[in-house]
Amino acid sequence: MSYTPELLATAANMEELEQLLEAGANAIIVGEAKFGSRLAGQFNLEMIKQATELAHRKQAKLYVSMNNLIDNATVEELPQYIQSIDSFGVDAIVYGDPAVLMTAKEVAPGMKLHWNAEMTSTNYATAEYWARRGASRFVMARELNMEQIIETKENSKLEIQVQVHGMTAIYHSKRSLVQSYAEHHGNEKRYAELQHAAGLYLMENDRPDERYPIFEDHYGTHIMSSDDICMLENMHELLEAQVDSFKIEGILKPVSYNVTVVKAYRAVIDAYMADPEGYQFDESLLDSIRELQDPGRELSFGFFFKEQVY
Repeated sequence: MSYTPELLATAANMEELEQLLEAGANAIIVGEAKFGSRLAGQFNLEMIKQATELAHRKQAKLYVSMNNLIDNATVEELPQYIQSIDSFGVDAIVYGDPAVLMTAKEVAPGMKLHWNAEMTSTNYATAEYWARRGASRFVMARELNMEQIIETKENSKLEIQVQVHGMTAIYHSKRSLVQSYAEHHGNEKRYAELQHAAGLYLMENDRPDERYPIFEDHYGTHIMSSDDICMLENMHELLEAQVDSFKIEGILKPVSYNVTVVKAYRAVIDAYMADPEGYQFDESLLDSIRELQDPGRELSFGFFFKEQVY
């Protein structure tokens, strides 16, 4: 069977989506906060319809994130929402809660389902569990190392997806912690300012050089990693293992940065696929990212080459 790796990116709006497709992404993930967690931007149903049409014109795929924590009230809204995005021709749903899977199998039985539960997707036995229940893709936990990823790929019937660039989530709460902080200090105006502040972050006293971006929406508070994964120069190892999808996380990044990153990864993937035996990494591609990288955020290998991962 031929191997065609997917380059998946996140889009904050229609303009960015179009630019990322032009830069070389062949799949885009979007959604809205009621159903999807930690989104680059908000896409209502009409925008999802337009995004799907645009992606398909570019021979790309459009995925909708529904990996949020689903409560009883939201369960009631799942059938209509899933039927709507299915009618648009959306290529897959990204889910974590079984309620989404069960609803999709009932109202949109042809919809592909990508299981993404963040930290619990850590082994091929779990992948097999979800495969038996209708999932078509297994989104690997960001805490796994290279050996574990390759072993899962070798032993899983599902497609596997790996994040190769960008920040990762380290904490989520459905509580509005920023709002609570402002209320504790009796300053509602300050909360409004914090909600729209650029560069809002947490910092530990004993590690002042590490800053953890934080943002809050109507569905909770999210704290992100202090560095950015960057696997550009080691992509050949993941390509050799035939990982199916490579995700670039563009949340809290400017469009110019995300476009540059997508172009770099597209160039590496194309160069490797054209000549795996003769492939050599082009350092200038990494330089193009370094030029735009926030100096306060290190480019790192994440957990890819660590033994202690949990």
